[in-house]
Amino acid sequence: MILVVTGTGTGVGKTIVTAAVAANAVGRGERVAVLKPAQTGVGPAEAGDLAEVQRLVPGVTTRELARYPDPLAPFTAAGRIGAAPLTPAEAAEAAAELATDHDLVLVEGAGGLLVRFTGDGTLAEVAALLDAPVLVVAAAGLGTLNHSALTVEVLRTRGLTCAGVVVGAWPAEPDLASRHNLTDLPLVTAVPLLGALPDGAAALPPDEFAEVARHTLAPALGGGWHTPQA
Repeated sequence: MILVVTGTGTGVGKTIVTAAVAANAVGRGERVAVLKPAQTGVGPAEAGDLAEVQRLVPGVTTRELARYPDPLAPFTAAGRIGAAPLTPAEAAEAAAELATDHDLVLVEGAGGLLVRFTGDGTLAEVAALLDAPVLVVAAAGLGTLNHSALTVEVLRTRGLTCAGVVVGAWPAEPDLASRHNLTDLPLVTAVPLLGALPDGAAALPPDEFAEVARHTLAPALGGGWHTPQA
């Protein structure tokens, strides 16, 4: 199975949610690969998102196709260093190749769904080429309803399947908007809310992170969903 992971924007917790889904699958004995088509804002010798996934989920296969030092959209970042942009077709081909010897392949995008890989190619095209469902990672608080609804609506209008929404960083002390969003997110998006990872989960050791993943993702993602408490 291939699952594409996108976000409603940058910094909403895509990498941590990707790692949590991977941890649950590894816990079931599955062979898991995480593909990062384009990593931006990270230098050649620096640790990127996949290093975080490997730390949290030992044993997972990781693959990065392109890396650009500037914290920009992949297409823009590639142009700044004179590199050929990574195409959606190249990303889809790599994911399909990994799927030949892995039970689950997670494809983590950069930024949101319509961030450009090429002049007119985005993560949405990668999902379409793979005919893969897309998991949307959202913020917890004020503004997330609109951002989430817009992302899911784009998926729907393009004929793509949205697997559901996960809150990437649930605050220890959620405010009024965050608490209501647990109920409102599935209402405004018409897709299921599949979990809410606690803020700070990335700092946990692998065994504790695996436990958190099991308890804060829904059964559809290999866990036992428990609603966060205020």
